[in-house]
Formats: sequence, C-alpha cells, structure tokens
Amino acid sequence: MKTLSVILLGILLCTSCKDKAKEEGAVREADLEKEKKAITAVIENETKSFFARDYNAWKSNYAQTDYAFQAWSNNDGTFDSNVGWEDINKQIGKYISDNPEPVSSHPIVERKNMKFKFFDDNVAYLTWDQFNSDKMEKNFHHSKEVRVMEKINGEWKIVCVSAFWDYKHLIPASKLPMIKKIANESRGKI
Repeated sequence: MKTLSVILLGILLCTSCKDKAKEEGAVREADLEKEKKAITAVIENETKSFFARDYNAWKSNYAQTDYAFQAWSNNDGTFDSNVGWEDINKQIGKYISDNPEPVSSHPIVERKNMKFKFFDDNVAYLTWDQFNSDKMEKNFHHSKEVRVMEKINGEWKIVCVSAFWDYKHLIPASKLPMIKKIANESRGKI
C-alpha cells in the first residue's frame, strides 16, 4: 500500500509540475508578445514622426548613445551611415530642420515577414521586408531592414538601423498583397 501511495504521489507531483511549466510558458509567451508590440510601436512611431517632421517625437525613439548606428543604401549605389547619437542627430536632425514640410516621399510603408530574436529581456534583433510606396502610391520599393533594440529605463529604443533598398526593381501596388516574402533572387517577382 505504501508503494502505491508513493507512486500516486509521484504521478500527482509530475502532473502538477507539467501544468505549472505549461502555465509559465503561456505567461512567457504573452510577455514576449507584449514586448514585440512595444518594439513595433517604437519602429512605427519613428517612421511616422520622421515623415511628419516631428523632431522631438522622432528623437524619442532612439538610444542616444555613442554606439547608436544608422546605415542605408542610396539610389546611386552609395551608402550613408552615422555612428553615435551625436552624428545621427546632427545629420537627421538637420534634415528635419531643413525640410520642415511634413510631406512623405513614401506615404505607405508596409512591413512583412518580421522576425524577432531576443538576446535577453533588454536586447532584441529584428529583420523584415519593407515596402515603401512612391508619392503616387502606384509602385513600391522593397527594402530589407534590420533593427537592434535596447530597453533603456523600461522603454524600447532603436540602437541600430540598417536599410538596404532595391531602387532598381519597382513593385506595382497591385502585386504587393500577393507578396509574402522576397528572397534576394526574386527581385520583386512573385
């Protein structure tokens, strides 16, 4: 009888441990989704405030550190980059100041295939396909985007922006809904 009681107690403990682990996993997953939404909101706010030429709102999305970084390709085959908040602020802040009219060169920005990798509770790496419309919203440029995010004082901030644009291959707006992901080889073809 004692043996049976020990076995039943063991089964009960194992079952309760599994239930607890399942519950903890669900809580972790919900927390992760909350963090993803917070990060996505920062990225969307940065884009929106840049095109609105709202300098203070734009600036609030960045880690204002000496290791902050931005890099992007240009349509002539060159690239631009800024290392450290001082450099980012000087170039982009000047651009916003020199171009105060809130007119977006890309009125529609769509993000697809967003992938997150959390290295701990305060650092995340993201990649995605971004589609940036022309002013007339008839064609889109595709870009591969990378962000490194850091949680500073409880808020997610952008630490690194890398954007690699395909200026050569336009995507008609009518094809955009059919595109799930673009690999290097496809060049905007489905």
